[in-house]
Amino acid sequence: MGTHVMRKFNNVNELVNTLKPEYPVYCIRLQSIKTSIEFFKKNFSGRILYAVKTNPNEKILKSIIDNGIKNFDVASINEVKLVKKIDSKVKIYFMHTIKNRESIKEAYYQYSVKDFALDSKDELLKILQATNNAKDLNLFVRIAVSNEHAEIDLSRKFGALPSEALGLLRLCREHGKRVGLSFHVGSQCMDKISFSKGIAEIGNIIKKTKIVPDVINVGGGFPSIYPDLRPEPLENYLAEIKKSLNNLKLPKMPEIFCEPGRAIVAESGSTIVKILLRKKQKLYINDGTYGSLFDAGVPNFVFPSKMITDGRIISKKLTSFNFYGPTCDSLDYMKGPFLLPNNIKEGDYIELGQLGAYGATFRTKFNGFYSDAVYQVDDKPILSMYDDKDKFDYLVA
Repeated sequence: MGTHVMRKFNNVNELVNTLKPEYPVYCIRLQSIKTSIEFFKKNFSGRILYAVKTNPNEKILKSIIDNGIKNFDVASINEVKLVKKIDSKVKIYFMHTIKNRESIKEAYYQYSVKDFALDSKDELLKILQATNNAKDLNLFVRIAVSNEHAEIDLSRKFGALPSEALGLLRLCREHGKRVGLSFHVGSQCMDKISFSKGIAEIGNIIKKTKIVPDVINVGGGFPSIYPDLRPEPLENYLAEIKKSLNNLKLPKMPEIFCEPGRAIVAESGSTIVKILLRKKQKLYINDGTYGSLFDAGVPNFVFPSKMITDGRIISKKLTSFNFYGPTCDSLDYMKGPFLLPNNIKEGDYIELGQLGAYGATFRTKFNGFYSDAVYQVDDKPILSMYDDKDKFDYLVA
């Protein structure tokens, strides 16, 4: 998108009726970022690290910084460079537990990154060697915890077993200036109990090693709301974390970090697609799993959907549709169900919500289908975890 000013519309209807786009359009809502960050600042008393991978759009990152978040959880040297380019004063935490030596070295020497996560002895040695046994490192041991309540399980790939974590914590205490213990309950975690289990696991490690870490990082996994995934309010998750930390009865409470991504940006993005063909309950659309709708494919997230009309009467009768993307690949299929008016047809537009998280990040240029059209809109997201009215609706639903 370059640095030119992003075009702005009052709402998606105005955007569609003005542009009548032939390609998928990605919309961002900066107000919704302000709302979610204010929520976390009010309800979480520790340090909030934004997980950059969730949405690395520069306008979004700038908005996150403008709303007061100055700490970033990154997974690659390119993410380090991206954030530092926007604001050189923010603090970077390299929380990917498997990094190459060059990235560690460059992050430490060129960008003053001092905070590194690891989940094995070999990774610790790599960090120490790449930084020339630096004495000012903050080392985070990531432990594996159950991801049973998450829509996307991360525990198979990352985290030291609690038994291995004991030795790692001792080594980090020896070599690091500060040490942290961290865990991740998995992406889109649907039960707050996962956080209490993770914190209890950290309690066990503290008991066995007699080492109270300087930092406890409860990671990310805070959920957003989707038509078929309606978690309890986020306040309950944060209250559960607070209660579980107090239950550890530590002589002095460590600093507490969290790494929200989806919960901060999901509602800020949506994609507008156009229907190319309707075959009964199948809608062929101009974006798909190789575009911004990856999560609607394999992980089968159901995004909130609404028909955008030019004034034509919308049928009151809703029908369940499956979507098919524009590519020639049969994997380009989104099961849904997506509920839309029964009279929807070729040429109509649909807005799909909750795509601020991972939507724009996963796009490829497969088959030559690609669109990087991004516009700003000022209307409310289709669904919200932060809107009091919605909260009440789905609590009683």
